[in-house]
Amino acid sequence: MTFRFALIAATAAAATLASAGLQAKTFKWTSAADIPTWDVHSQNNALANGIHAAVYESLVYYNSRTFKPEPVLATAWKQLTPTQLRLTLRSGVKFHDGSAFTADDAVFSIERAMSKTSNFAVYAQGIDRVVKVDAGTIDIFTKDPNPVLLNQLTELRMMSKAWAEKNNSVAPKDIKTPEENFAHRNANGTGPFQLVSWQPDQKLVLKRNTAWWGKAEGNVTEVVYTPVKSVATRMAALLSGEVDFVLDPSPQDLARVRGESSLKVIDGLENRTIFLGMDQSRDELPGSDVKGKNPLKDQRVRRALYQAIDMDSIARVTLRGLGQPTGTLIAPQVNGWTKALDKRLPFDPKASQKLLADAGYPNGFEVDFACPNNRYINDEQICQAITAMWARVGVKAKLRTQPLATYFPMIQRYEASIYMLGWGVPTFDALYSLQSLVRSVGAGGDGNYNVGRYSNPQVDAMVERTKKETDLKLRTELLTKALQLQADDVSHLPLHNQVIPWAMKKNIDVVHRADNRLDWRLVKVN
Repeated sequence: MTFRFALIAATAAAATLASAGLQAKTFKWTSAADIPTWDVHSQNNALANGIHAAVYESLVYYNSRTFKPEPVLATAWKQLTPTQLRLTLRSGVKFHDGSAFTADDAVFSIERAMSKTSNFAVYAQGIDRVVKVDAGTIDIFTKDPNPVLLNQLTELRMMSKAWAEKNNSVAPKDIKTPEENFAHRNANGTGPFQLVSWQPDQKLVLKRNTAWWGKAEGNVTEVVYTPVKSVATRMAALLSGEVDFVLDPSPQDLARVRGESSLKVIDGLENRTIFLGMDQSRDELPGSDVKGKNPLKDQRVRRALYQAIDMDSIARVTLRGLGQPTGTLIAPQVNGWTKALDKRLPFDPKASQKLLADAGYPNGFEVDFACPNNRYINDEQICQAITAMWARVGVKAKLRTQPLATYFPMIQRYEASIYMLGWGVPTFDALYSLQSLVRSVGAGGDGNYNVGRYSNPQVDAMVERTKKETDLKLRTELLTKALQLQADDVSHLPLHNQVIPWAMKKNIDVVHRADNRLDWRLVKVN
């Protein structure tokens, strides 16, 4: 494909920048996938959340260097009672359409995130109601004490109530359907950048919001994002100077990039764990040669699939060191992680074959296997390697891959027997993972990405206890016990924690974050 970028040259915009004392600096970047929507309460997608944060702000946000929540649209907060948090809102903040940000918008936005079509209810976990105290103050009441409420608020972005009402976007877009609302393709935030244009799967352009209330350390006045599925094309664009930054460079090209005097790589361990989930709900799997029952309901089969995967080889060969094999669903930075949990079951094809035989499948079976092909580092290649490993023990996985935009709605419709998923933890607390991935499917974000519909009442009870436990030591112990229970069940097949490299021109200055997102307030083009 031809890789080109068109720069926006608007005389009026240039004049505005000049009057604000800003020298125009365009930041051109790329990665494999596009965002699925501009509706900030629709699809909980990490790439989109990071891009949305340039345009829409939350009440609090993580400091990129300390990862402690810091004031953004809320300037102060106080725990009035164990279940009542009062937040003072920043005065003088304007949405991009010029309207003022008030308590009405904050109440509306949090309630919108809690609505039926929102995929963000997990961040509103435990919230009972939100009340306007006055134009600059809100109270958040929780059902029980919630020690990670501030962390959750970092991902609940504020939307204009009047704008949403005017544009028929009161409810978030339902990602399970193709229907669109106005907020799907349009944006009106308070952030340091404004949306200029979005051509899905082609190009996204943002411009500096010269009326932003904050003071940025960075100097970027325009952001041009071009999603490109082909990693070879992305790397060629960086090497030729057509882009400044590649979020997901190819592992095999990193040595070359490090050797180029005009380029550099910075990397670090992401708080994202890659794993496989399995349909443990249907009585018969579609497309399988096993009729009348579901082999994935048998813990011996799930363990056999686990022990047939040589994760060390995948990390070494397929990921070229950009994956840290793991035995649990959370990364080391996340509260609840322990070395004992992290230890994988041994790779043992003979044990896998025996487990399959014991379960009644001495010759294996056929099963559907779905993976994304543009979301995680070498995701399709990892799934191809696993397919080959399973074939050696008799399991014939029928691999199908899809791009991010169609893959996530598909798995959320429960249309995959075995699926790959990566899960970052914005709260840096295991409750976020347990509630989303392991808790039985229910209301309020429970099991919102438990698309294999695993269910264990004992795990559910432990997750519910964790939601309201205020003794932090006991709470962490409960998280660890719940993770051990689901591991004993082999509810999922943990693979690895991603190691994230960012490749860029030497003149680009960014702060690497464990959540694999850019902080748009800090990006510099020198």
